[in-house]
Amino acid sequence: MTRKKRKRKMKGWSRWHPAKFFIRAGHLRPWRIIIVISGIMFISWHISDLRQVKVADPEMVDVTKLPMNQLTKDQFIRRLAPEAQTIQLQYGVRASITLSQAALESDWGQSELAYKYNNFFGVKASSGMKQVSLPTSEYVNGKWIKVDAPFRAYDSWQESMVDHAKLLVNGTADNHARYLKVIQGSTAEESAKELVEGGYATDPKYAEKLIYIINTYHLEQYDYQ
Repeated sequence: MTRKKRKRKMKGWSRWHPAKFFIRAGHLRPWRIIIVISGIMFISWHISDLRQVKVADPEMVDVTKLPMNQLTKDQFIRRLAPEAQTIQLQYGVRASITLSQAALESDWGQSELAYKYNNFFGVKASSGMKQVSLPTSEYVNGKWIKVDAPFRAYDSWQESMVDHAKLLVNGTADNHARYLKVIQGSTAEESAKELVEGGYATDPKYAEKLIYIINTYHLEQYDYQ
């Protein structure tokens, strides 16, 4: 490239120098500044809108249209809360107890027993009931062991919640008052402890786990006082 052509090329690029874009013959070009600022603001707003679309507000998600095993923990609570409150009105079981047990027993809807067989409370099956045999952990003689156990299988998760409430209200065949104190508990914490006293679970930390879930996710807000 000759020296003359190089000078011509450099002269062409110099026209696009920022200083010459905003200043001409020693005078500021305010309208060009306005155009650039407006363009930057438009792009910023557009990016902000895209981010809002990409990261949807979880509160706006219709949880009734999502499979149970795809819900977040907060969505799981929102999905079950209305049914838990209806059950409290009908059977007297605190909504916070129903929700915390459903979360703990079903691993927030992730367990096979929950998402395949709609059993959210680890309810065992008796002879003649619709059931499925699955491995489970039991705390026996101071240690955890794996056993296969028959569990109830339900047609819907709502049926599971109603059956759980009936179990707490009616007790078991050998003791109809087994869970009476769970219903009578003056606080969610007291009811959780009475579940263990009634023998609902073998886990010695069962009540502690329920109380943690209740407090962490503020489940008492769903209780009717």
